[in-house]
Amino acid sequence: MNLDLEPLGADIVMATAQTSAVPTVQRGVQPLRAAQGSSFLWRKLHSLLGIVPLGAFLLEHLLSNFEALKGPAAYGAQVRFLNSLPLVRVLEWVFIFLPLLYHACYGVYIWLRGKSNIVYYPWAGNWLYTAQRYTGLIAFAYIAQHVIRQRFMGISLPEHPMAAFAKVQHELANPWMLAVYVVAMIAICWHFSYGVWLFAAKWGITPGTRARKRFGFVCAALGIALAIMGLVSIWAFVGGQYPNASENPAPSVSLIVAPAAAGAVSL
Repeated sequence: MNLDLEPLGADIVMATAQTSAVPTVQRGVQPLRAAQGSSFLWRKLHSLLGIVPLGAFLLEHLLSNFEALKGPAAYGAQVRFLNSLPLVRVLEWVFIFLPLLYHACYGVYIWLRGKSNIVYYPWAGNWLYTAQRYTGLIAFAYIAQHVIRQRFMGISLPEHPMAAFAKVQHELANPWMLAVYVVAMIAICWHFSYGVWLFAAKWGITPGTRARKRFGFVCAALGIALAIMGLVSIWAFVGGQYPNASENPAPSVSLIVAPAAAGAVSL
């Protein structure tokens, strides 16, 4: 009997392993590009408002608070000067409140969209990205309560600017509020200084890794300097140099008395 043996089944084909396309992880910051859609302008505006006018207002506010080191009268005079500016309420809404609301709300919107930040902020940069978001939330919550308590509760500072030192001092007498002020001051200075670094990177001011690294040291020094200024200003209210400040401090005035004329009669 003749048996023809034929292979059973289909032909066997050897499969070769192919390299899968893995996206390259790049260090750095995702630039703002016009081709990314309609969100380009909104992101540009969000980034710009963080520097001007909000960053400029932060610097002015820290410098004004630094006047507390000179005492209640000097601090009250600074508050009175700011409230005497022309159209000061319009300036507050146009250059502070509305930009702050947009910057905060759009920042939360970007965060909640949850774009993969690992690609653009890898390793240590990812921690910086996360810290930037949380410090932004802390800053917004603190500013909201600070404006409500100092502007709309208790004695009205626009009408009674010389009571400003006593009002802040009374608030900081609460240890919990003092802790809130300290934490918020550090968070705000961190958020601003790292925001300056991000602004320069996204707007192409610091192209290249070396330029960004060097500018990072500048921004770190800026953040530390601003935080020290803020904490020293807080210390001026609670340090004991001006305890129980009056709500109506007397300005320091030099009194010059002219000598009595010859032959004048004293009564």
